[in-house]
Amino acid sequence: MRRVSLVVTSALAVLSTLLLAPAASAADRDCGDFATQAAAQRFFLNHNPDADPHLLDGEGDGVACESNPCPCSTNTQPGSTGGESRPERIRQHARVVEVIDGDTVDVRVNRRVRRVRMIGIDTPEVYGGVECGGRQASRSLRRLLPRGARVLLLSDPSQDTRDRYGRQLRYVHRNGDDINKAQVRRGWARVYVYDNNPFNRTAGYRRAQRAARNHDQGVWRVC
Repeated sequence: MRRVSLVVTSALAVLSTLLLAPAASAADRDCGDFATQAAAQRFFLNHNPDADPHLLDGEGDGVACESNPCPCSTNTQPGSTGGESRPERIRQHARVVEVIDGDTVDVRVNRRVRRVRMIGIDTPEVYGGVECGGRQASRSLRRLLPRGARVLLLSDPSQDTRDRYGRQLRYVHRNGDDINKAQVRRGWARVYVYDNNPFNRTAGYRRAQRAARNHDQGVWRVC
């Protein structure tokens, strides 16, 4: 009787292993399992994206593993392969939580606070030593982006979606106005092109910078 019991127990253990192993394997996925963001996006869309059981979409914006290298995709239809040759624009509605300095702001997206580094501009520092115009640039952005303000965040397909510090790279729009460009127009930001890769709005920003400099606005006047 004892021998039969042992045989049954062993058989049940083997059966349990066979049944559970595939499920465990399928659940054990993270962004490091995918060579590109596009591959992660395809997997995400085909494995219950609303529930996101693999936690690939940390921001809840429908885009998986944004820090993975391109080819990239923001397709939202399972099985689709279009749009992977270049990243598509990401649109996110958010509320301002806090202005950090003249080119950085914390926002709330889908109940999560995210730090945004504004594309295409650079303002004087206020941390690690205050540079000329730094405090004024921060005050200017606080007036443009008061706490609680509704904003639209837009990525630029020509740029990465995040910088090396993990901050989202975005244009920030409020009431239809490009706030990044407004900082340049006010003279509190200079045009910033990262790694010799011009962003899509570079020409317009440079015109705004020339106008600010010609009229002695902001840093062009005080520094």
